[in-house]
Amino acid sequence: GDLVPVFSWLFLRGKCRYCGVPIGALPLATEVVLAALFAVSYVYWPLGFGEWQGITLFVMWLGYLVALAVLLIYDARWMLLPDKIVLPLVFVAFIDAALRVSLVQGAGVVEYILYAGFGMVALAGIYGVPYVVSRGRWVGFGDVKLSIFIGVTLGWQKALLVFILSNVIGFCVVMPGLLARKLSRTSRIPFGPFLIAGFIVAGLWGDALIRWYLSYIGL
Repeated sequence: GDLVPVFSWLFLRGKCRYCGVPIGALPLATEVVLAALFAVSYVYWPLGFGEWQGITLFVMWLGYLVALAVLLIYDARWMLLPDKIVLPLVFVAFIDAALRVSLVQGAGVVEYILYAGFGMVALAGIYGVPYVVSRGRWVGFGDVKLSIFIGVTLGWQKALLVFILSNVIGFCVVMPGLLARKLSRTSRIPFGPFLIAGFIVAGLWGDALIRWYLSYIGL
């Protein structure tokens, strides 16, 4: 019973069964948040479950959530997005893109290349330029690689939405620290968690947000 999510932590009172060392609340919080995201994803899954591609993409999405939870915690603690997690995500993203494009009637290889290519350039290009210019001082290369995964998976429109969302979320998180003087302009802030949050929001509600924005500006 040591591997049952949530219940194992509660049953063991947050301590290792064998050595008694406190495990901490982070594993419990991660399991609770992931369970909630799984449920929310099922309810708001935008691709539906009527086609096998939609079902397959949903299963892949759940896998993304687990991998991204690891990346979020890792980046928040050590400011590093390890390649052994990011690079497999990048590889799978191209399969994901092919499945998404196949849901569009009449779409073929050209549409797939445009979807994946523009998606990759849209977000990775935005972060790739400051990475090169600053030689990694402003943006980490891990963020650039994570942006490739996001852009190829979601396409260029939602990739740009992720850019907006991640910066808004980052602003809302960082600004209170700056006002309280717990952070300064030179403080190093991991950006991966903000990209991940933006990806989840755009992946589930991106189409609705884009439609709302276009109607808001009269398009």
